[in-house]
Amino acid sequence: MRFPKGKAKALTFSYDDGVHPDRRLIEIFDKYGMKGTFNINAGLFAPEGTVYPPDAVSGRLSKSEAYALYADSPHEVAIHGYTHEFMEELPTSKVVSEIIEDRKALEEMFGRRINGGAYPFGTFNNDVVEALRLCGIKYCRTTVSTEQFKIPTDWLRLPATCHHANPRLMELADFFLEYGVNRKPQLFYVWGHSYEFNQMHNWNVIEEFCEKMSGNDDIWYATNIEIYNYIEAYNRLEYYADGTKVYNPTLVELWVYQDGVTYKIPSGETVSIK
Repeated sequence: MRFPKGKAKALTFSYDDGVHPDRRLIEIFDKYGMKGTFNINAGLFAPEGTVYPPDAVSGRLSKSEAYALYADSPHEVAIHGYTHEFMEELPTSKVVSEIIEDRKALEEMFGRRINGGAYPFGTFNNDVVEALRLCGIKYCRTTVSTEQFKIPTDWLRLPATCHHANPRLMELADFFLEYGVNRKPQLFYVWGHSYEFNQMHNWNVIEEFCEKMSGNDDIWYATNIEIYNYIEAYNRLEYYADGTKVYNPTLVELWVYQDGVTYKIPSGETVSIK
């Protein structure tokens, strides 16, 4: 697999809770051409008119502030539980409510389909995973960090490469940039909470990381759902029995790398890859 335009690498971010430091984070993302996903608790918006002191480390956005920040941005909005509960401790009916009410509220608010999310507190069990699947959630991020760049296979137990506070963040960035992809594509996935930069007084960490990773022609900068949708489409490619041709039944232009050659497979077309 290759990502759009034949790129071999992808980079994405996931940040939780819908808090006011997201404003500064999005400014940094936009400055360097990054794209990320913001996981929001639609039942916990701050009252309209809430004013935080200038030195406030965090604080939730109001509904109108959240709309103004995320609605017209290139970034994704995803669920994070309607009221940020430990969902594995809830009865099934309440788990479904936490998922569906968050999804419904965000879809109504932003006028777009919401199919992704992140687990509140990073905790879950198999029943929660099944509830997410039945409620139409396609992926859900955990707090597991692999320090690897593998393409996910279990999207409802989605790990990340690392938290932004990982002391190896820049080392991993250097390796990702220098690694020569031959076969398998690579995904760098960073997660966290924007208020942590205020807590640790280290906004330079994310600024320096984004600057280092920016402007690379071999990296696809994408949201979580864009990456999920692309990979799901790729997995629907239909190969001829002898492997010399491939048909793309999806509406997505897809890219394949084979024997040193990168091929574009347009929507609805069959392409020879021999």
